[in-house]
Amino acid sequence: MSAAQSQSKLESLECHFTWNLDKCRYKLIRMRNKLVDIGTEKGNIWLGHIYNLQGFIHYKLGFIEEARDFFSRATETFHQLGDADEGPWLVVNYGNLAWLHQHLGEDSQSQGYLSKLDTLMEKHPPPIQDELHPEVCAEKAWTLMKFDKDKKLQAADYFQRAVRMKPEMVSWQTSRVLVLVGDCKHSQRDQDVGMLEEMRMAREEDPDNLYLAAVDLLLRAKRGEQIKDEADELEEKILMNPVSSYSGIKTLMKVYKQLGCYDEAIDLAEKALKKHPDERYLKRCAALSYKWRIVNYWHSRPNESMISRAISLLKEVVSLYPDSSLMKEIDLANMYARSGHGLMKAEQMYQEMMERDLETADKQMLYNHYAKYLQYDRREYQRSIQYHMKAAEIPYQSFFRQSSIKSLKKTRKGGRSRMYREIQEFLENLPDSESV
Repeated sequence: MSAAQSQSKLESLECHFTWNLDKCRYKLIRMRNKLVDIGTEKGNIWLGHIYNLQGFIHYKLGFIEEARDFFSRATETFHQLGDADEGPWLVVNYGNLAWLHQHLGEDSQSQGYLSKLDTLMEKHPPPIQDELHPEVCAEKAWTLMKFDKDKKLQAADYFQRAVRMKPEMVSWQTSRVLVLVGDCKHSQRDQDVGMLEEMRMAREEDPDNLYLAAVDLLLRAKRGEQIKDEADELEEKILMNPVSSYSGIKTLMKVYKQLGCYDEAIDLAEKALKKHPDERYLKRCAALSYKWRIVNYWHSRPNESMISRAISLLKEVVSLYPDSSLMKEIDLANMYARSGHGLMKAEQMYQEMMERDLETADKQMLYNHYAKYLQYDRREYQRSIQYHMKAAEIPYQSFFRQSSIKSLKKTRKGGRSRMYREIQEFLENLPDSESV
């Protein structure tokens, strides 16, 4: 095969190297951490997919030997699925390895994997002509779901295509529903009705999936259903499961938060942490539960011991996620601000964070949070307005930009700020700020 033929063959493959998975370095590092937190317990049906994606991410980050290792682990995992048979579940993995060796100038090894793919495809043709293998559709869907939140509908479509060809794969249908729900973060009430029906059917087909059960409860809690007893029952089951970001624990914490039961969310996280004291994911969950309780203190103010516990947990989390800890550092600064003697420490932390060379999105997030800290903790309203402006003028569409714009509009509407005219002029000249 000539070099041109080999390149054409590589570009026609279905694998991570051809799926347009482009992210900045910081986001790749964050994704690497998230994949670690999913866990690699035996029996995890997505284990081969996790290793494949980790291999690709490590390649993009420049860690070549680690990439080789993860791709090899994926090969071994997929072989175990088919009793050492080279089935269609290996299509993506062999494509990744062909690309990796080609990028490294190892042409003979790359050609070897291309030959393996030819043999595999002859032995296992797709069930529908001119269609991808269902296993490839499922892995592509799972990867898009993890890699890019803007491709959720595309991911759902690939899951649907996979299910059409292999309806017995309940996990694929469950994943399709979970993609559409999107962890309930941005769902509207009028959309929830259809999702509840989808969820009901998914629960019937996959009754042992505790993560699915937790998402179901969160949807219903948002609709005002009385599901506290069901949540308490689910808690017992979740605590029996291995630690994973898909165990359902964080989503169940969100259920308690939705119900206004912040102390129950803390209790759940602390119980899990007591059983698994060294698990960094559980420390992250526990820190989050304390943050919710301290920020939402309308029913009773947090005491110093509660704030100290939050600070202690957040310090650990920052050290355990060194490459992707900015949000937790912001949380830590805010916890210091809430403590009886921590305003100076909080200010110092914010200033140190702002001196870093941050990605655009992270800088915008930092400015938004600093503006809120200035407003609510320091009562420095003019400086708060200035930092909301700094966040809003960054041309990156995000929740934090809209939050700052909303705050500026609210201040302008009040009409009492000495910066009223400045705010008015700023909003009028701000591109993409919707109607000002």
